[in-house]
Amino acid sequence: MFNIILFVSAAIGLIISNQKDKVKTKQALKKAVNSFINLLPSLLGIIGLIGLMLALVPRELIAGFFGDNSPAGIAVISAIGSITLLPAFVAFPLASSFLDAGASIVAVACFITTLLMVGVITAPMEIEYFGKRFTLWRNLSALVLAVIIGPLIGVMVR
Repeated sequence: MFNIILFVSAAIGLIISNQKDKVKTKQALKKAVNSFINLLPSLLGIIGLIGLMLALVPRELIAGFFGDNSPAGIAVISAIGSITLLPAFVAFPLASSFLDAGASIVAVACFITTLLMVGVITAPMEIEYFGKRFTLWRNLSALVLAVIIGPLIGVMVR
């Protein structure tokens, strides 16, 4: 239902924009199509890698290691989330796949929060712009918060 509302709102906005200025609307649509075309190879590659990983890693391994809320499992999945660089629109379907494979809500919540909040891969660029000290403190505090948020989400969802 939400998707329908979103698409209808976008269509209405496009119609209003087209009525106000057809040239700008056409330019915006061209930019949107070009952005989508540029994003598509990366998106398909990420989805393909995730699909391959889920196909190759047995469900029993995911359920056994990430399904019992063990500190080791939480630490490993948090480390994977901290190192992985995925957009949120890919991370949430991946999280759903982890849940379907038997991972616990706490483990998946830690994965998602570290994935979105901690930036090990982007740290060199962040250091360049914000400095080493800021980047270190931001990533460490994000990691601590992510490990706190995971169990809180687990409690709230139960």
